[in-house]
Amino acid sequence: MAAPSNLNYTALPPRAEEVVKGQIFLSDGAIREELARFRHIKPRTVNSEGDTEIIEGVTFTHHFVLGPGDGEVVEWHYVEAGPKDGEIVVFLHGIPDSWYQWHMQMSRLSKTYRCIAPDLKGYGQSTKSPGDYRHEGAAEQLFQMLLLIGADRFNIVTHDRGTCQADFIVANHADNVLRYARGEQHLFHFNPLLAPQGEIFMNAAYNGALDDPARLIIWAHMSLDVHLMSDSKLERCIQEFSYPGIARAVPRYFNSSSFRAEWLQRRDRLLAAWKCPVLLLQGYHSKTQPREFYQNITKEHIPNATSVQVKFLDGGHFWPLECAAETSDALEQFFKN
Repeated sequence: MAAPSNLNYTALPPRAEEVVKGQIFLSDGAIREELARFRHIKPRTVNSEGDTEIIEGVTFTHHFVLGPGDGEVVEWHYVEAGPKDGEIVVFLHGIPDSWYQWHMQMSRLSKTYRCIAPDLKGYGQSTKSPGDYRHEGAAEQLFQMLLLIGADRFNIVTHDRGTCQADFIVANHADNVLRYARGEQHLFHFNPLLAPQGEIFMNAAYNGALDDPARLIIWAHMSLDVHLMSDSKLERCIQEFSYPGIARAVPRYFNSSSFRAEWLQRRDRLLAAWKCPVLLLQGYHSKTQPREFYQNITKEHIPNATSVQVKFLDGGHFWPLECAAETSDALEQFFKN
């Protein structure tokens, strides 16, 4: 007979208790005026294989590839920058994001590294079809795609829900991962009061939470940012979440797992399977990831990692975009060491 876990949730630190009491996410009324400024945005044209664009003076190339999965194939969209023979860095985004979440770090690191940023399955221009949306299943499909494009040894940098998939890649394919820069996702400590979005997104197909990309992006960033991004970056984020099918595909992840299940998997299996150097990147002012949960994380919690470091960035939840230069600095230092 199965037995429930005897692990206990971590009590909220006083600062996080105040955040929860005041509500993590803003109401519709609070964002209405801000939202009106973005109603003019038009969808982007779908890319084709080999399309390029210049960002921060760097050439980004769009690619499409068919990988195995879901009984047949999964079509992946990924963007690449940097030398083909460079050491590889794979960037995985969160919700409500896309490959574009990492464009500033890719611009910087592509001077040395081969930078690869896919749209996760269900997001951006990758496939939206039904299939395996368990984090472990989707992660295995993503790993097989990376092998197809010649990324068999790589560093991996992640944020939010992309971290959930990377946790499995780093555990199940330890010999392929050089270093793991892990961001903004529950690790050893967890309290469900910090994850109300789980139920929101689980029911998104019915409550319409993902149907309005502009509202979603503004709601997320106004609620969780410390340094609000420029309008141009917010506009591109909105466009990247506007491709048809995203609003129905993304909830499949939240119906295939839960924040509690993810936490138990890490504590019971995944953390002990990580062998490479690990850098935990967290927003110092993050509402959903209290810094107190990370201040004392050591090799005791990730016992078989080569090393464990924690770096707090001067931002909220979306620090790859909020404090781009500081994030790039931290990654460069980590990779060099």
